[in-house]
Amino acid sequence: MNFSSFGTKFGGSSSIGNLMEDLGNALRENPDMIFMGGGNPAHLPAVEHVFQQHLETLLANPAERKALFGIYQQPQGDTEFRHAVARFLHKQFGWPVTAANIAVSNGSQPAFFILYNLLAGAMPDGSHKSIHLPLAPEYLGYKDVGISEGFFTATRPSIELLDDQLFKYHVDFSHLQVDETSAAFCVSRPTNPTGNVLTDSEMAHLDELARQHNMPLIIDGAYGLPFPGIIFSEASCHWNDNTVLVLSLSKLGLPGARTGIVVAAEELVQAFANANTIVSLACGNLGPAIGKQLLENDQILTLSRQHVAPYYRQAVVQTVDWLRAALQGLPCHIHKPEGAIFLWLWFKDLPIGSQQLYERLKAKGVLVVPGDGFFVGIDDAWPHKHECIRVSYAQNPASVKRGIELIAEEVRSAYAGR
Repeated sequence: MNFSSFGTKFGGSSSIGNLMEDLGNALRENPDMIFMGGGNPAHLPAVEHVFQQHLETLLANPAERKALFGIYQQPQGDTEFRHAVARFLHKQFGWPVTAANIAVSNGSQPAFFILYNLLAGAMPDGSHKSIHLPLAPEYLGYKDVGISEGFFTATRPSIELLDDQLFKYHVDFSHLQVDETSAAFCVSRPTNPTGNVLTDSEMAHLDELARQHNMPLIIDGAYGLPFPGIIFSEASCHWNDNTVLVLSLSKLGLPGARTGIVVAAEELVQAFANANTIVSLACGNLGPAIGKQLLENDQILTLSRQHVAPYYRQAVVQTVDWLRAALQGLPCHIHKPEGAIFLWLWFKDLPIGSQQLYERLKAKGVLVVPGDGFFVGIDDAWPHKHECIRVSYAQNPASVKRGIELIAEEVRSAYAGR
């Protein structure tokens, strides 16, 4: 089969594709596999009960049931849902947003595919622009979404060593370089994979630089503010007319509903809706239907603050304690957990690469994610890129504890040369 350039790139293997394929195959290969690699959120009974109640209400109403299963959404997304999102954001933050500033997508992954390619790549004047990631490592799902090559650039972070085996990445503004080839900044906040939360000061500085260079600042808020609010440090929700904020219902507990939300200037939202119609025709109805009910009376914040964030806050403290005990005596640093549902482990001077460590752990029955693929846009031979892994602590505590024991066992073997 002769594929086009697009077909060769997108029809071949990719980092995110390999991850999702591994998640699908692992359970078939080993029914007892411990999943500490994917981004699936925890199953929280109290939250799922609320979802069930809302779904039952929808199904009991003939008109709602018809809209849920038998009607296409508008290209920009369900009108009532977009109005509900706009009212919520205006009420919470005073932002001057209306439904015209809101678009809906089938999850945030396709939203980024469209947003990135709207802004970067081959330009009408023959030039080429790229998306700049001010803080790498970043979400590996970005890595392969660019239609053209050379789609991402990134700034290597500065590393602050902290007490208690912790460390933290910071945006290294002294080396952050943008020019006429930069189309936009993008940051995830909290950062996937590290759980880093850029400070309000860092966000303000990035916003200022973005405005100076006449380009937008894109914020991936899949784990952050205002919902699901999986943030353990002090942080304010950021948006203005030069910001593109991308939200999701997935980490609240609805990954199967595939609902992404884009908050941006009207011109960009309209372009996004036009492109999204070509790619997806229309978005699914389930997420927006439940989302409208969650936004009423700010129930989405109640779930986030009383159930989702507290669960992960407690889980991360316990998981870090287990890691410190299991990895005692090894040159391991844990990125300071400030949010999201992952921990980022740095094994300094690891004798084997993170990809090989991943393969060894998989053979032992625990699935993590090797760190190499997260350094999107950093193409130099930085050894640090091959010394890190991402682990999820969203599974049941017994599985997480056993997974940590297996990780520690294999890492000790690696340093011992076995």
